[in-house]
Amino acid sequence: MEKDILANHTEILLIGGSAGSLEVIIRTLPMIRTDISFAIIIILHRKSYSDNTLVQLLRSKTQIPVKECDEKELILAGNIYVAPPDYHLLIEQDHTFSLDFSEKINYSRPSIDVTFQSAAETYRENVVALLLSGANADGVEGLELIRLTGGKVVVQDPETAEVSYMPQKALDKLVPDQILKIEEVAGFINSLN
Repeated sequence: MEKDILANHTEILLIGGSAGSLEVIIRTLPMIRTDISFAIIIILHRKSYSDNTLVQLLRSKTQIPVKECDEKELILAGNIYVAPPDYHLLIEQDHTFSLDFSEKINYSRPSIDVTFQSAAETYRENVVALLLSGANADGVEGLELIRLTGGKVVVQDPETAEVSYMPQKALDKLVPDQILKIEEVAGFINSLN
Protein backbone atom coordinates (compact mmCIF):
# COMPACT_ATOMS: atom_id res chain seq x y z
CA MET A 1 0.00 0.00 0.00
CA GLU A 2 2.84 2.43 0.72
CA LYS A 3 3.87 2.36 -2.96
CA ASP A 4 0.37 3.54 -3.90
CA ILE A 5 0.68 6.54 -1.59
CA LEU A 6 3.99 7.53 -3.15
CA ALA A 7 2.67 7.10 -6.72
CA ASN A 8 0.40 10.16 -6.69
CA HIS A 9 1.77 13.68 -6.50
CA THR A 10 0.68 15.23 -3.21
CA GLU A 11 -0.54 18.80 -3.56
CA ILE A 12 -2.13 19.11 -0.16
CA LEU A 13 -1.92 17.31 3.19
CA LEU A 14 -4.86 17.76 5.53
CA ILE A 15 -4.44 17.04 9.24
CA GLY A 16 -7.63 16.93 11.28
CA GLY A 17 -7.97 16.38 14.97
CA SER A 18 -9.62 17.25 18.22
CA ALA A 19 -8.90 16.33 21.84
CA GLY A 20 -5.38 14.91 22.13
CA SER A 21 -4.27 15.81 18.60
CA LEU A 22 -2.30 18.97 19.35
CA GLU A 23 0.33 16.95 21.22
CA VAL A 24 0.84 14.75 18.12
CA ILE A 25 1.27 17.83 15.92
CA ILE A 26 3.71 19.47 18.35
CA ARG A 27 5.82 16.30 18.47
CA THR A 28 5.71 15.89 14.68
CA LEU A 29 6.39 19.41 13.35
CA PRO A 30 10.10 19.63 14.31
CA MET A 31 10.79 16.45 12.33
CA ILE A 32 9.08 17.49 9.07
CA ARG A 33 11.57 18.42 6.37
CA THR A 34 11.45 22.11 5.50
CA ASP A 35 11.47 21.63 1.71
CA ILE A 36 8.00 20.07 1.47
CA SER A 37 6.48 20.35 -2.00
CA PHE A 38 2.87 20.56 -0.82
CA ALA A 39 0.73 22.64 1.53
CA ILE A 40 -0.24 21.36 4.96
CA ILE A 41 -3.62 22.41 6.35
CA ILE A 42 -4.35 21.76 10.01
CA ILE A 43 -7.97 21.67 11.16
CA LEU A 44 -8.33 21.48 14.93
CA HIS A 45 -11.37 21.86 17.10
CA ARG A 46 -10.64 25.06 19.04
CA LYS A 47 -12.25 27.54 21.36
CA SER A 48 -14.42 30.02 19.48
CA TYR A 49 -12.49 33.16 20.44
CA SER A 50 -9.67 34.20 18.16
CA ASP A 51 -6.12 34.63 19.31
CA ASN A 52 -2.77 33.84 17.76
CA THR A 53 -1.54 31.47 20.48
CA LEU A 54 -1.89 28.26 18.44
CA VAL A 55 -0.15 29.72 15.37
CA GLN A 56 2.66 31.09 17.55
CA LEU A 57 3.06 27.71 19.26
CA LEU A 58 3.27 25.86 15.93
CA ARG A 59 5.70 28.44 14.51
CA SER A 60 8.01 27.76 17.45
CA LYS A 61 8.21 24.08 16.43
CA THR A 62 9.18 24.38 12.75
CA GLN A 63 11.04 26.48 10.19
CA ILE A 64 8.17 25.98 7.72
CA PRO A 65 6.01 29.14 7.49
CA VAL A 66 2.85 28.78 9.62
CA LYS A 67 -0.17 31.08 9.34
CA GLU A 68 -3.88 31.18 9.98
CA CYS A 69 -5.99 30.89 6.82
CA ASP A 70 -7.50 34.07 5.36
CA GLU A 71 -10.55 34.44 3.14
CA LYS A 72 -9.67 34.11 -0.58
CA GLU A 73 -6.01 33.36 0.21
CA LEU A 74 -4.23 31.29 -2.42
CA ILE A 75 -2.94 27.97 -1.08
CA LEU A 76 0.80 27.73 -1.69
CA ALA A 77 3.07 24.71 -1.39
CA GLY A 78 5.68 24.84 1.35
CA ASN A 79 3.36 26.44 3.91
CA ILE A 80 1.42 25.25 6.93
CA TYR A 81 -2.06 26.75 7.25
CA VAL A 82 -4.21 26.60 10.38
CA ALA A 83 -8.01 26.76 10.22
CA PRO A 84 -9.22 29.80 12.17
CA PRO A 85 -11.47 29.30 15.19
CA ASP A 86 -15.27 29.48 14.79
CA TYR A 87 -15.29 29.25 10.97
CA HIS A 88 -15.67 26.30 8.65
CA LEU A 89 -12.72 26.23 6.26
CA LEU A 90 -13.55 25.39 2.65
CA ILE A 91 -11.18 24.95 -0.25
CA GLU A 92 -12.42 26.42 -3.50
CA GLN A 93 -11.82 25.15 -7.04
CA ASP A 94 -9.33 27.98 -7.66
CA HIS A 95 -7.22 26.66 -4.72
CA THR A 96 -8.15 29.48 -2.36
CA PHE A 97 -9.66 29.36 1.11
CA SER A 98 -13.21 30.33 1.93
CA LEU A 99 -14.41 30.90 5.49
CA ASP A 100 -17.98 30.01 6.41
CA PHE A 101 -19.94 30.79 9.58
CA SER A 102 -22.82 28.34 9.03
CA GLU A 103 -24.10 25.93 11.70
CA LYS A 104 -21.70 23.75 13.63
CA ILE A 105 -21.23 20.20 12.32
CA ASN A 106 -20.49 17.45 14.83
CA TYR A 107 -20.64 20.21 17.46
CA SER A 108 -17.66 21.85 15.79
CA ARG A 109 -16.73 24.90 13.76
CA PRO A 110 -14.33 24.42 12.08
CA SER A 111 -15.57 21.02 11.02
CA ILE A 112 -12.94 18.59 9.79
CA ASP A 113 -15.53 17.01 7.47
CA VAL A 114 -16.22 20.34 5.72
CA THR A 115 -12.55 20.92 4.92
CA PHE A 116 -11.85 17.30 3.97
CA GLN A 117 -14.88 17.18 1.65
CA SER A 118 -14.13 20.46 -0.12
CA ALA A 119 -10.48 19.45 -0.56
CA ALA A 120 -11.56 16.10 -2.02
CA GLU A 121 -13.68 17.86 -4.63
CA THR A 122 -10.84 20.24 -5.55
CA TYR A 123 -7.66 18.17 -5.28
CA ARG A 124 -9.11 14.68 -5.89
CA GLU A 125 -6.27 12.10 -6.12
CA ASN A 126 -3.65 14.66 -5.06
CA VAL A 127 -4.95 15.06 -1.50
CA VAL A 128 -3.75 13.12 1.53
CA ALA A 129 -5.73 13.33 4.77
CA LEU A 130 -4.61 12.32 8.25
CA LEU A 131 -7.16 11.98 11.05
CA LEU A 132 -5.80 12.16 14.60
CA SER A 133 -7.07 11.81 18.16
CA GLY A 134 -10.51 13.19 19.03
CA ALA A 135 -13.76 12.68 20.91
CA ASN A 136 -16.33 12.73 18.10
CA ALA A 137 -16.77 11.36 14.57
CA ASP A 138 -15.88 14.59 12.73
CA GLY A 139 -13.63 13.82 9.76
CA VAL A 140 -14.92 10.32 9.01
CA GLU A 141 -17.33 11.35 6.23
CA GLY A 142 -14.61 13.56 4.78
CA LEU A 143 -12.19 10.64 4.68
CA GLU A 144 -14.81 8.58 2.85
CA LEU A 145 -15.15 11.24 0.12
CA ILE A 146 -11.38 11.62 -0.17
CA ARG A 147 -11.11 7.86 -0.69
CA LEU A 148 -13.95 7.97 -3.25
CA THR A 149 -12.24 10.72 -5.28
CA GLY A 150 -8.89 8.89 -5.36
CA GLY A 151 -7.06 10.60 -2.49
CA LYS A 152 -5.22 8.85 0.29
CA VAL A 153 -6.53 8.44 3.83
CA VAL A 154 -4.41 7.85 6.91
CA VAL A 155 -5.56 7.38 10.49
CA GLN A 156 -3.72 7.59 13.79
CA ASP A 157 -3.55 4.23 15.53
CA PRO A 158 -6.34 4.49 18.13
CA GLU A 159 -4.13 2.67 20.63
CA THR A 160 -1.71 5.63 20.53
CA ALA A 161 -4.41 8.33 20.60
CA GLU A 162 -5.10 10.25 23.79
CA VAL A 163 -8.79 10.04 22.82
CA SER A 164 -9.35 7.04 20.56
CA TYR A 165 -12.96 7.71 19.54
CA MET A 166 -12.30 9.71 16.35
CA PRO A 167 -9.66 7.44 14.76
CA GLN A 168 -11.59 4.33 15.82
CA LYS A 169 -14.78 5.64 14.16
CA ALA A 170 -12.77 6.11 10.96
CA LEU A 171 -11.47 2.55 11.15
CA ASP A 172 -15.02 1.28 11.75
CA LYS A 173 -16.13 2.90 8.46
CA LEU A 174 -13.20 2.39 6.09
CA VAL A 175 -9.85 0.73 5.54
CA PRO A 176 -7.23 3.48 5.41
CA ASP A 177 -4.11 3.45 3.29
CA GLN A 178 -2.10 3.49 6.51
CA ILE A 179 -2.55 3.45 10.27
CA LEU A 180 0.20 5.40 12.00
CA LYS A 181 1.60 5.42 15.50
CA ILE A 182 2.58 8.90 16.75
CA GLU A 183 6.28 8.32 16.11
CA GLU A 184 5.53 7.30 12.50
CA VAL A 185 3.68 10.48 11.50
CA ALA A 186 6.71 12.62 10.61
CA GLY A 187 8.31 9.87 8.53
CA PHE A 188 5.07 9.40 6.65
CA ILE A 189 4.80 13.12 5.90
CA ASN A 190 8.43 13.25 4.78
CA SER A 191 7.79 10.36 2.37
CA LEU A 192 5.11 12.31 0.46
CA ASN A 193 6.09 13.89 -2.84
